[in-house]
Amino acid sequence: MRLTDRAEEILESLWIELVENKKDTCSPVIVRDDDDMKALVASKYVEIIERQVRLTGKGKEEARNCIRRHRLAERLMADVLDCKKTLLHETSCRFEHLLHKGLDDSICTLLGHPKTCPHGQPIPEGECCKDSKRMPRKLVMPLSQLDVNKKARVAYLQTRDPGDLRKLITIGALPNTEITLIQKFPSYAFQIGKTQFAIDKELASGIYVRIT
Repeated sequence: MRLTDRAEEILESLWIELVENKKDTCSPVIVRDDDDMKALVASKYVEIIERQVRLTGKGKEEARNCIRRHRLAERLMADVLDCKKTLLHETSCRFEHLLHKGLDDSICTLLGHPKTCPHGQPIPEGECCKDSKRMPRKLVMPLSQLDVNKKARVAYLQTRDPGDLRKLITIGALPNTEITLIQKFPSYAFQIGKTQFAIDKELASGIYVRIT
């Protein structure tokens, strides 16, 4: 059964209240005649006994997946899309419901299997995290974090300074352009095509590259 967005949010709240706070049951915040709570009970995600709510084994697994998608969405919004803190929770809430099974693992891999959300709360591990030792730490990262002599392609540019953006565009650091980091000290030197450039760390941190 496809859960509604609100039903998923109820599961997230129960995960925080019960699992993360290590409780067996809690008083229902949502009353019995609520349609979304009824659906969760009917689908055996939740049990209400003597006015106390508990997650079933099935419910814990689904709640875990919901909270994982939400916190990965927050990480993506904060780290890649540079979403303002005031909009972070609201935007992530909307985006998480669009993540289907498998896509959350792709985002987790893209972000380098983060352990916590921007608020410091733990992100439950996925199957992709178990295999992370055999995979690159991140698929997308700032040029300043790329290993020397490692080839990559420019994914996007991230800078709020129009002057810095013009500099990066002028030297040809455009999306999908192949780039190789040559050195990190005393400046960040890299090669695009047959031409080499040297920039400071701030500029190098504004070039996000995808490992090839």
